Amino acid sequence: METAIHDTMPLSDRFGRVATDLRVSLTDRCNLRCSYCMPAEGLNWMPTPEVLTDDEVVRLITIAVTRLGVDQIRFTGGEPLIRRGFTDIVARTARLRPRPRIAVTTNGLGLDKVASGLARAGLDRVNVSLDTVRRETFLAITRRDRLDDVLTGLAAAAEAGLTPVKINAVLLRGHNEDQAPELLRWCLSHGYDLRFIEQMPLDAQHGWSRDTMVTAHEIFTSLEREFELTENPEERGSAPAELFLVDGGPATVGVIASVTRPFCGDCDRVRLTADGQIRNCLFAREESDLRQALRSGASDVEIARRWRAAMWTKRPGHGIDDESFLQPVRPMSAIGG
Repeated sequence: METAIHDTMPLSDRFGRVATDLRVSLTDRCNLRCSYCMPAEGLNWMPTPEVLTDDEVVRLITIAVTRLGVDQIRFTGGEPLIRRGFTDIVARTARLRPRPRIAVTTNGLGLDKVASGLARAGLDRVNVSLDTVRRETFLAITRRDRLDDVLTGLAAAAEAGLTPVKINAVLLRGHNEDQAPELLRWCLSHGYDLRFIEQMPLDAQHGWSRDTMVTAHEIFTSLEREFELTENPEERGSAPAELFLVDGGPATVGVIASVTRPFCGDCDRVRLTADGQIRNCLFAREESDLRQALRSGASDVEIARRWRAAMWTKRPGHGIDDESFLQPVRPMSAIGG
């Protein structure tokens, strides 16, 4: 009989990395149409029967936390706030022991209505995707005139204590590549932490090109025209963002350079899609099905074994620079960031 020790082994891969950060996509649906994510007409959404129920989501999170050593849960989408049972899922996750840290990545629409309830349920903090504070640029990128709603949501998150409130921004050629200093000034004035993210090959249209993406080097060059950036003395660890002190600190700005400065060697993340598939890398083309195991009566021990087996096949890096690289079939909205 297998011992309890073997039942609680962590999510290790062949290269010594251990996944402790679980990204849980709750839906592939979204109420924006950002040009670097999906076409204006949207996508064909997952059929409802294929999406994990609230109980199935919580069961998999429980297995991850109690048997596999996961200590951070980040809810993603699509747009996770449109999941009707989201607050209850957060509350049930917060009751787990050991209690994981709980965050959400959202576009901010509707956050003003749920921020205080999510904080009471146990959510620790939020990351809000915001690429510009100019109304016309926001409309051009998202194809929706909803900037005021996002700004209201950000203020509500801060008021509810979901801090530090972090903002994720993608710079796009021809839209906002000249707005990095402006966005940083705005975040500093509001007390938000800003992280720029290099555009990644995860758009549904498969139109991404390395030749046209705004690189980390360009972002730094733009910021340094107005700010003094110095290396953050704190160790980066497995964090995806490279942090820099702004004008001596304490405020920081980060750049997540997944393409030009990959950090795969320190990756500690694993992803669960809304339809119950395990992805051991954001750019993986293979998935491992846990939904079928759940619905066929598999025990928690068996599901944990399958999860560990999925992690063991993780590759050393995402391979974007390799000539054989192929963009994942699923877009970001269906994977979850």
